[in-house]
Amino acid sequence: MLNGFIVDGSVLSIIQQCNNLTIQQFNKRIKYYKPRINIMPDFFSTYYQSPVGLLKISGAENFINEILFIDNIEKPQGDNKKKLPTIIINCIEQLIQYFNGERRSFDFALNQNGTEFQKRVWNELQGIPFGKTISYLELSRRLGDTKAIRAAASANGKNNISIVVPCHRVIGSKNDLVGYAGGIWRKKWLLEHEAKIAYGVQTLF
Repeated sequence: MLNGFIVDGSVLSIIQQCNNLTIQQFNKRIKYYKPRINIMPDFFSTYYQSPVGLLKISGAENFINEILFIDNIEKPQGDNKKKLPTIIINCIEQLIQYFNGERRSFDFALNQNGTEFQKRVWNELQGIPFGKTISYLELSRRLGDTKAIRAAASANGKNNISIVVPCHRVIGSKNDLVGYAGGIWRKKWLLEHEAKIAYGVQTLF
């Protein structure tokens, strides 16, 4: 605080550097300061009733950051009359195509918060082809460290963009359907749905 005013940290730094300057010199230096402004994007959410349950879809104008299986529609916060961005409508359309067997990949932008390691894992998941599966051991091998299998499994479980970032395609080393945040029965359904579309296989597990 300076003479009753709250001062941005960068301005205060400039002021401290200018203690010995004249008023004219100080004004000349401060004139070129432009404060940093971080503008948070507006976020939107909607719901899609998929064949395997309710999906909550969230994002901003230019990206999707959440596709999660939930049990109930949550009460909206703030202005729920805002028009949904095109990208969210596009996301729902592509999910409908996926469930109808008409789409195997997605082409809208994603932005998911996480550590650098988690982002590496999620990026690796997107490289698993439709209709294929890999083990957690193979996932850690692709990340360059087989000893990181637990960390890779943890990052896989923290993925918040279901289906599009296909964490359901990672299974146990013995082809067992280990943990899935959306429920094992959904993981089984998704894998069998993809296998049926890709290879005509009716039952895998």
